[in-house]
Amino acid sequence: MIMKKQLLLFVSMLLPLVASADAVEIDGIYYNLVSEGQAEVTENPSEYYSGSITIPESVKNKGITYSVTSIGESAFLNCSGLTSIEIPNSVTSIGESAFRGCRGLTSVTIPNSVTSIGYRAFLNCSGLTSIEIPNSVTSIGGSAFRGCSGLTSVTIGNSVTSIGDDAFYGCYGLTSVTIGNSVTSIGGSAFMNCSGLTSIEIPNSVSSIGDDAFYGCYGLTSVTIGNSVTSIGGSAFMNCSGLTSIEIPNSVSSIGESAFKNCDGLTSVTIGNGIKSIGNNAFFRCTQLTDFYCFAESVPTTGSDVFFDSNLNHAKLHVPASSVNLYSNTEPWSGFSEIIEAQEKCATPTISFKNGKTYFECETPDVTYHYSITSPKIMTNLGDDVKVDLSYSLQVYASKDGYLDSDTATQDINIRGLKGDVNDDGDVTAQDASLILQKVAGKIDW
Repeated sequence: MIMKKQLLLFVSMLLPLVASADAVEIDGIYYNLVSEGQAEVTENPSEYYSGSITIPESVKNKGITYSVTSIGESAFLNCSGLTSIEIPNSVTSIGESAFRGCRGLTSVTIPNSVTSIGYRAFLNCSGLTSIEIPNSVTSIGGSAFRGCSGLTSVTIGNSVTSIGDDAFYGCYGLTSVTIGNSVTSIGGSAFMNCSGLTSIEIPNSVSSIGDDAFYGCYGLTSVTIGNSVTSIGGSAFMNCSGLTSIEIPNSVSSIGESAFKNCDGLTSVTIGNGIKSIGNNAFFRCTQLTDFYCFAESVPTTGSDVFFDSNLNHAKLHVPASSVNLYSNTEPWSGFSEIIEAQEKCATPTISFKNGKTYFECETPDVTYHYSITSPKIMTNLGDDVKVDLSYSLQVYASKDGYLDSDTATQDINIRGLKGDVNDDGDVTAQDASLILQKVAGKIDW
């Protein structure tokens, strides 16, 4: 038995050497020829890669051409001397720990042929300052960019459906994140301790926010939660002390334990009518609370210490008129200083521009829209036919009798190739520009 164990140990030690022996070196880069016509970038068996590296789209070996389709697991692991990498459009996947520990890496362009970024792919790449994840990528693996402390900006493409656990954990330099509108889930601890973040917009595509997702993001002052989110995980926004208000949409049915614990800057909380349960310590030590709106007609179930040390004797609870008595006779809700009828707020409208027309939509039915245009800019393109490019910022809010006015939505709109001579007088003048703006504002038609 002892001899057998030793033999197995010896074989397991040989496996990496066998893999390295199969690797082929071409122009300073090592490849595994994984199948006929396909090659995978792999580790250098004798030394770390360094400097600036350009990976080719294809390589030749013994007269056969191989397309470089993947960057293999740990291919550039701990290559701290690597400063930049150019990945070709032939690559479709970046493997687990592919660039883990490449602290000197300052520049990476991910081509829009890549569909997946593996687990820990860029872990602790502290030199990276920005990353743009293209629309081709559908998944970001767990801990993919964890510890990338130099990152200040991240754009997540519109095909990504999931952001893995710990994906951007500890990226405390991150100040800007754009989440694409195909993301359906934000993993646990995905942005934990990203203390530089000041605002986050969670798109309507997202249905769940994982445990600890934004834990310790104490720089956050603004959070928009999309209207498809059904659950907010435990400790999801714990210690986000910069938040002063939060609106939780009607779609949310459960708020996890400690979700907003120690958010001591919160003064106003609004919870939609779909809420069913609120976990232990969810609003523990939110010491500045003054107004808490809960639009559920049936009193939500609550765990222990939901409002512990949250100064309820100085806060008002706003609930539906038909439910004032129910809340008044149910702990811990009965602990608020005053329980009064809530006036519901109109949902924030959305803006779209299609086929030359602007459209407003609102979840609250039968609203009136109030809009304004600012920062109009008109550029004239001279050619055989004079064309006009128009850009402007549009602001709109919704109102309705018996409701509070909605928040204001803003959209920058760019229209290219408008007919310049609107009034057909043979010249493009300020009058044409004025007519264009009136048309955009809906005041005239032509």
